[in-house]
Amino acid sequence: FAVLIHTSSVTVPETLLFVSTLDGSLHAVSKRTGSIKWALKEGEYEAPAFLPDPNDGSLYTLGGKNNEGLTKLPFTIPELVQASPCRSSDGILYMGKKQDIWYVIDLVTGEKQQTLTSSFAESLCPSTSLLYLGRTEYTITMYDTKNKELRWNATYFDYAATVPDEDVKYKMSHFVSNGDGLVVTVDSESGDVLWIQNYGSPVVAFYIWQREGLRKVMHTNVGIETLRYLTFMSGEVGRITKWKYPFPKETETKSKLTPTLYVGKYSTSLYASPSMVHEGVAIVVTMTFCVVRAKIQKGSSPTGAVLIFTQNSGPRSPPSLFLSSQCFAFKLEREGFTYQLHMEMQLQSDTRIVMVGKISFSPKDVLGHGAEGTIVYRGTFDNRDVAVKRILPECFSFADREVQLLRESDEHPNVIRYFCTEKDRQFQYIAIELCAATLQEYVEQKDFSRHGLQPIILLQQTTSGLAYLHSLNIVHRDLKPHNILISMPNAHGKVKAMISDFGLCKKLAVGRHSFSRQSGVPGTEGWIAPEMLSEDCKDNPTYTVDIFSAGCVFYYVVSEGSHPFGKSLQRQANILLGVYSLDSLNPEKHDDIIARDLIEQMINMDPQKRPSASCVLKHPFFWDLERQLQFFQDVSDRIEKESLDGPIVKQLERGGREVVKMDWREHITVPLQTDLRKFRSYKGGSVRDLLRAMRNKKHHYRELPLEVQETLGSIPDYFVCYFTSRFPRLLLHTYHAMQICSRERLFQHYYSQDSAEQRLPFERMGMELPSL
Repeated sequence: FAVLIHTSSVTVPETLLFVSTLDGSLHAVSKRTGSIKWALKEGEYEAPAFLPDPNDGSLYTLGGKNNEGLTKLPFTIPELVQASPCRSSDGILYMGKKQDIWYVIDLVTGEKQQTLTSSFAESLCPSTSLLYLGRTEYTITMYDTKNKELRWNATYFDYAATVPDEDVKYKMSHFVSNGDGLVVTVDSESGDVLWIQNYGSPVVAFYIWQREGLRKVMHTNVGIETLRYLTFMSGEVGRITKWKYPFPKETETKSKLTPTLYVGKYSTSLYASPSMVHEGVAIVVTMTFCVVRAKIQKGSSPTGAVLIFTQNSGPRSPPSLFLSSQCFAFKLEREGFTYQLHMEMQLQSDTRIVMVGKISFSPKDVLGHGAEGTIVYRGTFDNRDVAVKRILPECFSFADREVQLLRESDEHPNVIRYFCTEKDRQFQYIAIELCAATLQEYVEQKDFSRHGLQPIILLQQTTSGLAYLHSLNIVHRDLKPHNILISMPNAHGKVKAMISDFGLCKKLAVGRHSFSRQSGVPGTEGWIAPEMLSEDCKDNPTYTVDIFSAGCVFYYVVSEGSHPFGKSLQRQANILLGVYSLDSLNPEKHDDIIARDLIEQMINMDPQKRPSASCVLKHPFFWDLERQLQFFQDVSDRIEKESLDGPIVKQLERGGREVVKMDWREHITVPLQTDLRKFRSYKGGSVRDLLRAMRNKKHHYRELPLEVQETLGSIPDYFVCYFTSRFPRLLLHTYHAMQICSRERLFQHYYSQDSAEQRLPFERMGMELPSL
C-alpha cells in the first residue's frame, strides 16, 4: 500500500495511529491504548518464489554470485515493476504493472464508502467524515517464451509515506514481533510501557496523520520470543512500567541484541525480514536446499553448478521455514556484470538411517525440539523403539549431567527411562523411552486417546515421580506440561505419566537443601517460582521451586488448559506479584474446594509454606471415595468419647456451623430425617453429630429401610457423595481439624509426617504442636 490520507470536511484525529499488517489490513487504532477502532482489509501480500521483506519490498534469494546462501538482492519489487518491460537472454519476459486505487472510508466506522480507479467509481453514500486512502498495487509477471509458461506472478502492496517532520518529535517507540501481530509501544522519553496489543498478523508499518497526509514512523522488528522476553524483563503486568531495552538509536552501542534475518511463512508463501534477537535464542532451523539446475553467464559459456545450502539447527524457530518445490528466475546486476540465473529449488529430505553406535534414527522423523538446540528424533536401540535426543557440542557438559541423573532416577515408573548414550564428531545422542504425547497434548487435544488415564491419577503419578527425584536430592527446575510425558500403551493398553527432560536438573550435595542462583535462572517463563527471580528473596531456592511449578501444572490439568497466573504474556510478572486466579474451580463444589486448597498451598509465595511432594501425595485431593468414607468413620470413632470441652472436639467444631449450613438436618432427604429421629437425637449445628450420623448409617446400612438405602445410594461411592454434595466443605474442614491427631497411629497414613509441614496448620490455629 502506498497510502495517503486526505479529508474532505474533517481532520483525522491526532489520537489515531494507523497500523499496516501482513494480511493486507490497515488498522486505525488508539494511540493511547492500541485498541482497534476499525480495520480495512483489501487483499493480501502475494510473495513470489523470492523471499520479500513486507516492510519495504526488498527481495532475498538463495544463491547469488558466490553461492553465498540467503542473499539480499539490490532491487525491490517496485523497482522491478519500474524497469519493466524487459527481456532476458534466455527468453524470459518481465512485465510489470502499477495501479493506483483510492478508497473512501468513513472515519468513524472504517466502512468503505467508495472505490475510485482510473476507469471505475462506485456510488458514494453521504457522510460528513470521510478519509481518502490511496493504495498502490505492484504486479510483476515473468513469462518463459521457450516453454510457453508463466513462471510467477506476484502482487505487492507497498506502504510508502514520508518520514515525520524533524520539528515534530514523535514520542512513542514501537517494538514489533516478526512472527505474529504482537506490538509493544513505549514512551520514548520516560521508558513507560504504554500498551501491548496483538493484531493477529505481523505488523509491517506505522503511520500517523500529520499536515494533510500520512507520515511513516519508525518501528523495531524483534524476534517472537525476544519481544516477549524483553516485555517480561520490563515487568509489564497491565500497569505502567519501565522498558529496560535500549531504544533503536541506542541499539548498536548499548544492546546485546543480535541482528538477524527472520524467515517466516504467511499463507502459502515465505517472507524475510530483519529482526533483533537476544543472546541465547536460536534463530534458524536446519535447511538443505539443492539447486538442481543453474546457468551463470558472464561472457563465457554456461557452466552447471550444484549448490548445497545448510544452516545450523535451532529449537524454537517456526516450522514455516521449510520450503516446498519452487522454480524461479531473476536478473542480477552487480559489479558491472550481468548474471542470468535460473534455479529449480526444493527441500531435500535426508532419507538415510543414521547409525551411531547402538542408536539409529532418521533425521526426517522429528518428534520435537528442546532447549539449547536439542532435537528429538524417533529411533531404535537394541531393536526397541526409542526417542533419540541429539545435543549440540556446547551442551555436552549438560548432557553428561543429564545422563548421570537419568541413570540415578529412571528406576521409578514415573520417571522417563534411560537406555544409552553415544557420541560422534558432531553431536551427543541420548536414547530414552519413546512416549505417545506430552501432558499439553493430553489436556488440549480433545480427541486425544487417554487410555483410561484419569487426570487425578496422572497428577498423582507425576507427583510420585517428583517425590522420588527429591528423595535422591534432585531438583528438576523445569517442570511444565511439555516435560511431563504420556507413555506408550503397555501390553494391557494402559498408559502412565512420566517426568522427562533433565537438562536443567540440579543434584544437591548431601546435607544441602538449597542451590545457588549464581548460574542463572533455569526453567521456562510462566512456570518459574517467584523466589528464582525476586530480588527481595534473600534465601537460596530449595526443592519447593518444583512444588510451585507442579501447582501450576495441577491447575492447568483440572481447569483443562488454564494457568493460575493468567495468559502467557503477563504470566511470569503475575507470579512475581503473587496475582493469581483459580476461577475455574467452583467454590461450592466438593472436589473443587479440595483442589483449591492443595493448589493454593503449592503456589504459595512463601517457599517455606509449600508442602513437600510426599505431603502433596497425602492430600485428600488424591483420595478415592472409599478412603474418604473410611476417614470419616475413623474420625467419628476417635472423637466419640471425647469431651465437648476437649481440644479435639473444639477444633472440629470451630467454624463448623458454616460447614453444616447452620443445621445439617434441614439439608438431608426426608426418609433419612425420619430414620434418624427413631434412635437418638442429633445436634443439627454439630460437625461431630453429622459424622456420627454418617458412621451409624454406614454400620447399619443393611438394616436400614429400603427407602433410606435408596436415598443414600450404594456404599461407598453414592453414600459418600450423598453427604459431600450437600456439605462440600465437610471433608477439607475435618481433614485440617484432625491434623491435631496426625501423629496417632490411626491417622498416620492420612497425613505426612514431615515435621516442617505439620507446623503450619497448628500455627494457623494458634496451638502448640502436640507431642506423642
